[in-house]
Amino acid sequence: MSDDDLGDFSLMELYRQEAEGYVGVLSEGLLALERGASSGTVEPLMRAAHSIKGAARIVGLGAAERVAHALEDALVAAGRGEVTLGKRAVDTMLAGVDLLSESAQIAEADVEEWNRGSSDRVEALVGAIRAILDGPPTGSETGTDSEPESADPSSAEPGTVSPELGEGAGASPSEPAAEPESPPPAPVKPTEEPAREAAPAPSASAGGVVRVAAESLSRLLGLAGESLVEVRQLRPLVDALLEVRAQQVRLGEEIRAIERREAETADGRTAESAEALTRREAIAHARDGADRCLAGLDRAVEALEAFARRNEELAERLHFEVIGSRMRPLSEGVRGFPRLVRDVAHQLGKRVRFEVVGERTGVDRDILDRLEAPLNHLIRNALDHAIEPPEERLAAGKPAEGTIRLEARHHAGMLQLTVSDDGRGIDPERLRAKVVERGLAAPAMAERLSDGELFEFLFLPGFSTKGEVTELSGRGVGLDVVQSTVQSVGGQMQTTSTLGAGTQFHIRLPITLSVVRALLVRIDGEPYAFPLSRLDRVAVVGPESFEELEGRPFLRLDDDQPIGVLPAAEALGLGNAGGGPLCRDRLPVLVIADRGQRFGLIVDELMGERDLDVRPLDPRLGKVPDLSGASVLDDSWPVLIVDVEDLVRSVDARLHGFRFRLGASGKTAGEAPAAKAKRVLVVDDSITVRELERQLLANRGYDVDTAVDGLDGWNALRQGRYDLVVTDVDMPRLDGIGLVRRIREDDRLRGLPVVIVSYKDRPEDRMRGLEAGADGYLTKSSFHDDLFISTVVDLIGEAGRP
Repeated sequence: MSDDDLGDFSLMELYRQEAEGYVGVLSEGLLALERGASSGTVEPLMRAAHSIKGAARIVGLGAAERVAHALEDALVAAGRGEVTLGKRAVDTMLAGVDLLSESAQIAEADVEEWNRGSSDRVEALVGAIRAILDGPPTGSETGTDSEPESADPSSAEPGTVSPELGEGAGASPSEPAAEPESPPPAPVKPTEEPAREAAPAPSASAGGVVRVAAESLSRLLGLAGESLVEVRQLRPLVDALLEVRAQQVRLGEEIRAIERREAETADGRTAESAEALTRREAIAHARDGADRCLAGLDRAVEALEAFARRNEELAERLHFEVIGSRMRPLSEGVRGFPRLVRDVAHQLGKRVRFEVVGERTGVDRDILDRLEAPLNHLIRNALDHAIEPPEERLAAGKPAEGTIRLEARHHAGMLQLTVSDDGRGIDPERLRAKVVERGLAAPAMAERLSDGELFEFLFLPGFSTKGEVTELSGRGVGLDVVQSTVQSVGGQMQTTSTLGAGTQFHIRLPITLSVVRALLVRIDGEPYAFPLSRLDRVAVVGPESFEELEGRPFLRLDDDQPIGVLPAAEALGLGNAGGGPLCRDRLPVLVIADRGQRFGLIVDELMGERDLDVRPLDPRLGKVPDLSGASVLDDSWPVLIVDVEDLVRSVDARLHGFRFRLGASGKTAGEAPAAKAKRVLVVDDSITVRELERQLLANRGYDVDTAVDGLDGWNALRQGRYDLVVTDVDMPRLDGIGLVRRIREDDRLRGLPVVIVSYKDRPEDRMRGLEAGADGYLTKSSFHDDLFISTVVDLIGEAGRP
């Protein structure tokens, strides 16, 4: 960072930036030493501790200075070979690193108070670290213990490994640890401080860095995108001039043709009249003028074309440089994971190695910030559920040490992340039994589910295969949060597993949220953009590839699984395409998927891939069904970006009776019902529960529509009129409580009866639903008796209208 930039920072802000970088160096280095790294690893750690010590002294953080000094002395001794840093020693030193990390978060006004409040903890920590110097001689303690032991408080991050730390489970690996109980430290003399060159700040690059507000960067990116679009408008202008040039060439050729005919006519005459001579001179003059005009036009076109090319290249470079400024290496978002894996593994009595492949892969800073929690969930899940204890692994013929691997790479304009382990894998039969036990599928249906379809149940809210609740798992909270977070940034998740060999979670994300790589298609004469990250596949098929099941068209692709298809114009509500599209010779089909549901959309034309700058829709429009944003093509034509997650739900609703009334009564769209029944909207993200509720109500004579989550239900309520809403609580995008609140805040809908039907049966859950405005709160066990139907009848009466 240049000296000019430093004036914008307070000393505490400079310390914070410096300490955060050095804390990462210390954590990674200590973990490497524990794994048996060479003594050369110690040197940068000594420099890091020395630099933090000096910086802490400058800003008055005496407590942090003392801990850094003690760490430096221990590292110096390790570098000289006087002590070996085994697990217990590393536990203690990591506790000191946690305190240094905590010091970086202290506000300048709270420095003195923090120093006083931390004095006892610092005394114990410094004493414990200095006790390392008096520990067993080199070689008596191995770098890694043969059997993992429970981590003591000094090694634990809050809530992660140490039972003594109470209810802090789930804290970030960078948070400080609890203090160990150790003898008081020996006095430290200032003269004992070794003179050592301070290490350069790890975060500083050779070119320096400048602090820029995220909002300013987003505006800059928008302007860069607009400049690129504007510059590309020069290309049509060049094309127009080229067309003028072509016309000029044709004009010159016509003049020459006239001139040739005039010359041939003159050759047949013995004497040329003055009029004919004048005409020939005029033609020759026109030809010369046309030639001069063409030459000038050639020069202008050539200059404009070169100008357009240079400006387009410059605008593209500016655009991608601004995008690049938002990118950060994946390593910045996963620094705490090696420590997390180490500490949780020790707590569980397991030996686990954490590997990162592609840590320099660039990720948009917004996506990287949101990735930490989902990846944390997946890694904890692998530690608790997947990796076996050492004795179990050895009995299965595996190494005693398990492996959790995070892989990242860019592929086809997308960020591909894979979290994998070599643990016990997912048992499909055990999962199938759990699905039946929870009432999520009938036994006969569960038997027909493929492994991939079974794995989708893992992402349902409240679903857990763990038999007991622990600090780490068993509450059914985690994987549903992971999937919701991934989908919130336009990504997809897929799970694969082999029993006894391990599990892989594949995450596909856009590289940046500001620019989306999309497939452009033409629907009903207009261009639409589908983000590539949300497309399962694209196929061009003939009418013979379609078949009809239960009166609806289906398509079978390579995996031979039937996929329901619908014209895209019909899915987007642009009109009923009828049977027209199936009469064409070749049909482009987009396969979209979400939460285990797959559908095919028939489009008019595939227009190719584009990188589009995402522009949000006007907030006054609210949530527009099936659309997430807009962009502008190179020719200034606007294009709408499709919200695939929303569109999957719309297609599902259309194919199963919602809006087009195909399923509930068994009548086609053109048949008028004999009598108008009361309408009920069922909102649930579980297709099994949704269908069960629909059947119960339809059998009683009610006219039933379905919605696949709270936002889909809200869109349905805005478009139609209903007599009752039946909703679940835990749903993606908008949960049931949020839906009830929106209904009660809407002038038209506030009197609409609402019943919540949920697996949650605690009194506080019931009270939360009723306080939000629900008229009734039932548990899903009520399906087995008449309580569900009787509640509906109590609220709106029987199905037939009086």
